[in-house]
Amino acid sequence: MAMQSEEPGAMAAPTPGEPAAPVTHEATEQAGGHESSGLPQFDFAWWPGQILWFLIIFAVVLVFMRLFAAPKVGGTIEARDGHIAGQIADARRMKDEADAKARAAAVELAEARAKSQKLASDARAKAQADVAAQLAEEEAKLAEAGAKAEARIAKARDAAMTNVQTIAADTANAIVTHLTGSKATASELAKAGN
Repeated sequence: MAMQSEEPGAMAAPTPGEPAAPVTHEATEQAGGHESSGLPQFDFAWWPGQILWFLIIFAVVLVFMRLFAAPKVGGTIEARDGHIAGQIADARRMKDEADAKARAAAVELAEARAKSQKLASDARAKAQADVAAQLAEEEAKLAEAGAKAEARIAKARDAAMTNVQTIAADTANAIVTHLTGSKATASELAKAGN
C-alpha cells in the first residue's frame, strides 16, 4: 500500500501501520548517488574560485569604502573639527570681550571712586567754609555786641562817676555840716573833689 517512487534510489514512505525504516549511511550514499569528500572550502580544487571571488568582493568593498564611506566619515570629522575650532575661537573672542569689559568696568569704577572722593572732599571743604563763615559772622556779631556792651558799660561808668562826684560832694557837705554846723560852699566842695 505504500506508494513507491519511480526514482531508483528513493525510499518508500512508510505505510500507516508499518514502522519507519532507519536511515543509514549506506542509504544516504545510495540516495545521493555520489560520495561526500567534506567541506568544499577545504577542498584545494575550489580554492582558485574562492580566491577570485574574495578578491572581487574585497575590491568592491574597497571601492565602496573609498568612494562613499571614507569621504562621509572624513567630511564628518573635518566638519566636527571645524565646528570645535569655531567654538573655541568664539569662546576666546567672548573671553577677550569679557576681559575688555572687565577692564573698562574697573576703569569706570576707579573714575567713579575718584569722582565720589572729589565730591566728598568738595562737600567737606564747602561745609568747613560755611561753618567758618557762620563762625566769623557769629564772632562779628559777638564782637559788635561786646563793643556795644562795653560802650554801655563805659557810659554807665561815666554816668556813675559823675554821680559819684555828686554823691561825694553831697556826702562831704553833709559831713562838714554835721561837724561844723555850717554848709560848705560850692568852690570848697570842688576843691575837695579834685
